[in-house]
Amino acid sequence: MPRPNILFIMTDDHAAHAMSCYGSRINQTPNLDRIAQGGMLFNNCFCTNSLCEPSRAAILTGTYNHINEVTTIGAHIDNRQENVAKILQRNGYQTAIVGKWHLGQGPAHWPTGFDYWNILQGQGPYFDPEMVCNGEKVQYEGYTTDLITDLSLEWLKERDKEKPFFMMYHHKAPHRPWDPDDKHVDMYEDIDIPTPDTFDDDYSNRAAAAGAAQMTVAEHLTERDLKQPVPQGLTPAEEKHWKYQCYIKDYLRCVASVDDNVGRVLDSLDDEGIADDTLVIYTSDQGFFLGDHGWYDKRFMYEESLRMPFIIRPPRSIAPESVNNDIITNVDFAATFLDYAGIDQPDRFQGRSFRPLLEGSTPGDWPEIMYYRYWMHLAHHHVYAHYGVRTHRYKLIYYYADALGQPGAIDESKPPEWELFDLDEDPNELNNVYHDPAYADIAAELRGELRRLQEEVQDAPYPAEQP
Repeated sequence: MPRPNILFIMTDDHAAHAMSCYGSRINQTPNLDRIAQGGMLFNNCFCTNSLCEPSRAAILTGTYNHINEVTTIGAHIDNRQENVAKILQRNGYQTAIVGKWHLGQGPAHWPTGFDYWNILQGQGPYFDPEMVCNGEKVQYEGYTTDLITDLSLEWLKERDKEKPFFMMYHHKAPHRPWDPDDKHVDMYEDIDIPTPDTFDDDYSNRAAAAGAAQMTVAEHLTERDLKQPVPQGLTPAEEKHWKYQCYIKDYLRCVASVDDNVGRVLDSLDDEGIADDTLVIYTSDQGFFLGDHGWYDKRFMYEESLRMPFIIRPPRSIAPESVNNDIITNVDFAATFLDYAGIDQPDRFQGRSFRPLLEGSTPGDWPEIMYYRYWMHLAHHHVYAHYGVRTHRYKLIYYYADALGQPGAIDESKPPEWELFDLDEDPNELNNVYHDPAYADIAAELRGELRRLQEEVQDAPYPAEQP
């Protein structure tokens, strides 16, 4: 079989539970569902640091953030290091990235390994973006989601069709402040979107970090987010519900535009007759709280933030509408791309190809645990620095709550705390059982696994970690 094309589609802050193929109760994503229907949906794809810039660095370099040194927003990538695009380019692939880069600006941080790159500067606006195309600034007019698709389709049309391609097609949407386009601005206007089960979480029986976070729908959404002043005369509960409706509807409107545009790209593959020769992936750089626990944003190791949507349609030879429950992470993506391209991964890469999972076979030594670390202590939304592990049933989190000199983190330490959740008994993560004697053996076992994984990925535990 010839080497496949690789189309990697990624959005920013798109939670899995805002996709109908994942059973969303609040929206429909018919074009994204086409990928899942023709391929495989992963239920347990997790990010190793729930923050835009670090996640993108992990995906590109195949390494954890303490290795690629993009631990926080502001710790921009050193573009001299190895990445998956460089390897594919050296091995005969045409390479391109269009849309959100968010790994730094300027020659030391711009994309390397790409024949063509046309990127937003930083987060970029929703309308009329100035982009940087192969080092030159270009002003565009229009809605950014549409423009990113237009530019991607133009490159696909003009590429050398005698060579396989690797394209990273990256959307800004649905990142805050959730500005919809004219086509979708009235979508959901007369609908009351249901709130999540944990919308009124009071953060009791958890570490102090949960109650300290400053990203609540009730208190921390701004007038810029809401697009209008808060009506007078509402009770606190009514005001919170009103804010949620403003937030979630604009978020879902941005998702709808992404879905439409992904459909355009999938149609172009069909029209050219190369859909069966193309590995198509859709994911987001991390999860997002959609009112879950009363929050928006991400950062925490809690499920809605940790879980990434990941749907993939390999070339040929896979049963449609397949579902996989094995654990994979964003560090594994690059290794999988290289596997499909028939290229050995470098020793530097820390991930593992999950191609066997796509072919219906889980290796006997496949990991049943993953490692996570959030470094950006207190910045932006007052979330404490923490690390932890997740198995299929349990999650252990240690809030070491110290900046450790990381770029952009705030140097104000907090008392450390542990959390342990039994996800079978408590899927909403409302009951910390770390200090429950019934879970003492589990806690000890997971602390040992945490240390083992830190050694395996060459990360250092917090020097003053308390048991």
